[in-house]
Amino acid sequence: MKRLVILGMLGAVMTAQAQETDTLKSVELQNVEVMATRAWKNTPMTFSDIDKKQLKAMNYGIDIPYLLSLTPSVTMTSDAGNGIGYTTLRVRGTDPSRINITANGMPLNDAESSQVFWVNMGDFASSVQSMQIQRGVGTSTNGAGAFGATLNMQTENIGLKPYIGLDMSGGSYYSHKETLRFSTGLLGKHWGIQGRLSNIGSKGYIDRASTKLNSYLLQAGWFGDNTVVKFITWNSVEETYHAWNYTSKYEQERYGRTYNSCGVLGFDENDNPTGYYDRQTDNYHQQNYQLLLNQRLSRLISLNVGLHYTHGDGYYEQYKRNRKLKNYFSPEYIAAHYAEGVTKADIIEQKKMKNDFYGTVASLVYNDRKGLEAAFGGGWNKYDGDHYGNIVGVPSYEYYRNNAKKTDFNVYGKVNYVFVRGLNAFVDLQYRHIGYKLQDPTDTYGSNLTNEYIINETFDFFNPKFGLNYDITSHHKVYASYAIAHKEPVRNNYEDNLGLDIRAERLNDLEVGYKFQSQHFSAGANLYWMDYKNQFVLTGAINDIGEAVAINVDKSYRLGIEFEAAWQPIEWFRWSANATWSRNRVKDSKVTLDDYATTVSLGDAPLSFSPDLILNNIFTLDYQGFKASIQSQYVSDQYLTNTGFETMTCWDEQGNETQETLLLKRHFVTNIDLSYTFGWEKVGLKEATVGLSLYNIFSAKYDNNGWAAPQFEATNNGVRAVNTWNVRDMDAVGFAPSAPFNLMAHLSLNF
Repeated sequence: MKRLVILGMLGAVMTAQAQETDTLKSVELQNVEVMATRAWKNTPMTFSDIDKKQLKAMNYGIDIPYLLSLTPSVTMTSDAGNGIGYTTLRVRGTDPSRINITANGMPLNDAESSQVFWVNMGDFASSVQSMQIQRGVGTSTNGAGAFGATLNMQTENIGLKPYIGLDMSGGSYYSHKETLRFSTGLLGKHWGIQGRLSNIGSKGYIDRASTKLNSYLLQAGWFGDNTVVKFITWNSVEETYHAWNYTSKYEQERYGRTYNSCGVLGFDENDNPTGYYDRQTDNYHQQNYQLLLNQRLSRLISLNVGLHYTHGDGYYEQYKRNRKLKNYFSPEYIAAHYAEGVTKADIIEQKKMKNDFYGTVASLVYNDRKGLEAAFGGGWNKYDGDHYGNIVGVPSYEYYRNNAKKTDFNVYGKVNYVFVRGLNAFVDLQYRHIGYKLQDPTDTYGSNLTNEYIINETFDFFNPKFGLNYDITSHHKVYASYAIAHKEPVRNNYEDNLGLDIRAERLNDLEVGYKFQSQHFSAGANLYWMDYKNQFVLTGAINDIGEAVAINVDKSYRLGIEFEAAWQPIEWFRWSANATWSRNRVKDSKVTLDDYATTVSLGDAPLSFSPDLILNNIFTLDYQGFKASIQSQYVSDQYLTNTGFETMTCWDEQGNETQETLLLKRHFVTNIDLSYTFGWEKVGLKEATVGLSLYNIFSAKYDNNGWAAPQFEATNNGVRAVNTWNVRDMDAVGFAPSAPFNLMAHLSLNF
């Protein structure tokens, strides 16, 4: 049946004829859903727009965080080391759980973790019309609180003309991508269908870090003179082998840089792995649905109403060696199935989740075309999720189950008004209400015997934003804004700090900028000061499933300046660059010594995973179908903890003292992309692009992510970081190495 549906669509694609209609009006109506949440041209905030052409030039299989890697203040991570699979995005050092992400104005962040897991959004970039990434608090939006950045994505507009396209990529580490794109164009003057089918796979640079992603997106639309109704659904199935433990430098020296400790069955007498569990995988199926109504009420007023629903269902399976039986089984079960005195054994566990997330958003946009722009909107969302675990090989044995419910309501109003020629004021006021209930969020036997919601909290936040934008001349502009934002704790914050006083975060964000624009040259600078109260900062440690642990710190800040420039002296050559210099600090950092009782203050210390300097440089040549791009990025040292320690004291097998790093070391990476585009109308080929992407051409050996959990002990000179858990840095730190030189060839055909 599915094949018949697909064949029917493709038949319509090949036979439909484009209808005469107002193209501009159709595009404008399809853009209504993002107008209310995006920054406008004279919004006094810093942001970057990425259009479909730019995305297409990079989209050969790597995830969206890597597609955004050359925008200012961005760093990214990849468990597999080559940008396919589990990847994350950080902006100004802010971790992914504090970045608001929407599609067509609808929230995408998981309601509990507040993250978007890109592995569950396979090849979504192939269906994106445009993206806008706002740095700092940004403008009011829907869903998770924006606490460092906002990523707003709009899915592809349904075009007026039919087409069929095929994108194929293949390269290092058996990486590949196949995407079939199709559209009927406009049918019967009012209807259109568009979609894609995608398959992405890779064995990964890291051992066994394989990824299998299958997905589709399908959208159908009805177009009237003043109305657009669209139904959009995308579906993604993923299977990813675990690579989230990372490895110490000692392990990398002993077993190789690509060593992956996930799934190890055991070690022989020489301490070498005896084998690996082949089903150590993460498996998830995510279904998304959106129904959108865009209505032009008059020449000046537009309305957007949307409904969304996301269903998730999946599990990950892992082999755990020498685990405490009491964490999995009842005393009666242990007595019946294990010998007397046995308290530990190897376990294969499946941790499962099933959840539903749904809601509605709406916005009303007014633009008098004379200097007054306004938007009023909001949304209501609800999440209901179950977490439960089974033991593989033990029929029908469920050792934990708990539920979480979350509601999120927000309403906002924003006005941008030109009250003096060239000078406009921006006011944006938002109210958010969150209700969050969790049964015992831990995952051990007997953790939820009463079925009560032991965490039941509500939060009410008022998030005001103000700013001024002044166009000094047609070439020069300056702007300034001040914003306040709040963020509620996420599930991991409660689970990792159970029994402690968990507090919501508050951010005061000041942005001041200047921009210059001329025919051949543009440049800008943005100064930011982000002052936090009770910020959740990454400690450097990870929990049992490789997720970063965060704690509240009383006071912290991020202070920096972002530069951007682009020079295009001739039509076929462009040189663009950006840089971020920043200072990121925890005020009065504290550590607990190895006696687990004494707390010591270290004074101000660098925030973890927050480089002081990020530089991006891009040379682009585009001449008569041939395109070449040279992209370089420099990222300075990143601390793995919030203590300021760059090294820790360790001991080797012979008891000799060593100093091991607690940094992600600075790195410089260069990529080259080459392509040639041509057409062959005689055979119906509108456009063909063949190309080759060369990544990390100098084979820089660097780590894109890591974790650290050293101990701290008092010395005559103060405090030092140490590791007494194992040899050298083993069991105290882990690093995620990035791939050396690798490549992807790609071919795109459009009919």
